[in-house]
Amino acid sequence: MTEEFAALYVVATPLGNLGDLTRRAEEVLRSVPWVAAEDTRHSGPLLRQLGSPARTLPAHRHNEHEAAARIVDRLRAGEAVALISDAGTPGISDPGARIVAAVRAAGCRVIPLPGACAATTALSASGLPDEHFLFHGFLPSKAGQRCKAIEELRGQSCALVFYEAPHRVLETVADLAAVLGERTLVIARELTKLFESIHSGPLTAAVEWLKEDPNRQRGEFVLIVSGAPAQGNDAEGERVLTLLLAEGLPVKQAARLAAAISGAAKNALYERALALKDCGSSASVA
Repeated sequence: MTEEFAALYVVATPLGNLGDLTRRAEEVLRSVPWVAAEDTRHSGPLLRQLGSPARTLPAHRHNEHEAAARIVDRLRAGEAVALISDAGTPGISDPGARIVAAVRAAGCRVIPLPGACAATTALSASGLPDEHFLFHGFLPSKAGQRCKAIEELRGQSCALVFYEAPHRVLETVADLAAVLGERTLVIARELTKLFESIHSGPLTAAVEWLKEDPNRQRGEFVLIVSGAPAQGNDAEGERVLTLLLAEGLPVKQAARLAAAISGAAKNALYERALALKDCGSSASVA
């Protein structure tokens, strides 16, 4: 390696296609004496394929403090360490951020190596016109918390980027549709792998599209929702509606009062109130 050896190298690994590993990442992984891996069993085949002689140490979500201390010890001994996750870039909805912070706090050098990231890979093929995006990662697994998190993002004018696992994708997409309404949803599945697929369509029709073929519910997902459209009275109407519903008013009364206060369309507010109630009902069942 041509770079300073006593450093923590944050190395992006392929999402699936091994050809996406950069030449620089290969050089680092072959040269460092230590690799801190999210799952040493998962990363072992990659390191063996590269001919890396590095020893591995676990650095996952449940031992980041301990792993950081071990890494700092190795760096202070003059040895280099590469930090990798199972796929993609460490610290992006994967372990790594606490380790990087601890290494910096110890006065050791951190060198990032750019590479694969599921979020930016999906965005590049989304075709959405939004000039900005907000990366959220995984939404909460519990329905009530998930709906609340989505509601907090509803007014964002930028594209919203989420990760989701196959066993939760249907309920997550259903909650996105209930809270966000008419938007465009891009469903990117199994990126760079054999069964990669990218689908774009109305958010409100996405659950049915997923149900049409069980294979569409398999794999790891990136979900991208188009940003909130510019609204005038409608935005104020929904703000008032949310407050009235939170006070326990019936749907029809809340919609009528919100329309009178804001000047927004009563029918649209009524439909919005029903969607919010549906989401709240599913949350209470979960």
